[in-house]
Amino acid sequence: MRRYLPVARQHCVAALGGTSVVVKAVSGAVLLLYALSFALDTAYGLAVTPGFLFLPRCWLWTLLTHGLVERRAAGVALSLGTVAAAGRLLEPRWGALELLVFFAVVNASVGLLGAAAYFLTYAATFHVAYLFHVRIHGGLGFLAGVLVALKQTMGDSTVLRVPQVRMKAVPVLLLLLLAALRLATLIESPALASYGFGLLSSWVYLRFYQRHSRGRGDMSDHFAFATFFPEILQPAVGLAANLVHALLVKVRLCRKTVKRYDVGAPSSITISLPGTDPQDAERRRQLALKALNERLKRVEDQTAWPSMEDEEEEVVVKSEGPLLPEASVAGKASGHESSLITFEDAPSQP
Repeated sequence: MRRYLPVARQHCVAALGGTSVVVKAVSGAVLLLYALSFALDTAYGLAVTPGFLFLPRCWLWTLLTHGLVERRAAGVALSLGTVAAAGRLLEPRWGALELLVFFAVVNASVGLLGAAAYFLTYAATFHVAYLFHVRIHGGLGFLAGVLVALKQTMGDSTVLRVPQVRMKAVPVLLLLLLAALRLATLIESPALASYGFGLLSSWVYLRFYQRHSRGRGDMSDHFAFATFFPEILQPAVGLAANLVHALLVKVRLCRKTVKRYDVGAPSSITISLPGTDPQDAERRRQLALKALNERLKRVEDQTAWPSMEDEEEEVVVKSEGPLLPEASVAGKASGHESSLITFEDAPSQP
């Protein structure tokens, strides 16, 4: 085990090298709390306990600290990998401050929604264990948020080639995997709850509330809630999502979609939605054209075009015959025509 420690340390330094102070601070906090967990019960005071979050105790600081608490080495590796990926892929686009805000919003939402879900479960079952024995902690909620953000920015990228899996399908596939592991009792319910609520809260934040140079939120069609589901389910999910969105607009929790029409465009009327990036739209258009060209090329290769040699031979055989009819045939034809057509003298004028 000791001989692998220098290699692991070298990989960690290489992954964190060049990142901002936010990524390094979050990674250092995860490592520090994991080291303290061998001597102290860090999950008790820093993880979200549903019974302690609400009145009368109100341990509100746990909403921000539970995402840093890990009690297993695998969880530490997953958290560090998630933070490093966010620093490499999201921080150059957003900036260090926005990445920190995203980390805080997702973790706070996961803690609040998870505690509310366990409180409702307690109200339905009256099992006190749901209030005081449950510990919501770990980096699965932030992992879901990073995957949703990558779906937004690079959803058409291919993650696996065999079988072909694109980035936009990864969040839901991982959710199904965690659900299967939970049914097999291989993971605890807080892990599945953290990932599920992280997926939902990160999408809501990126869809409606994130501020950037182009406005607020991302109302593009490729980032709609229905796109997280298979195509056969997207119409039904889209209808339900539109109803929920209309309800949230009425209670003023969400804003109505604003469309801007550029009637002064030289070619045609263009519609722009808040949050849509022209560079992302151009990138998706190029990818769509590339996929279309590849599909057309495969169709042309598979299609067997008929040979023109047979038609040329038929033309040659037909042309070998006489071009002018024989004399007897011509005479018969002229006689036949003369027997049918007669000419009469025109009557004289009075």
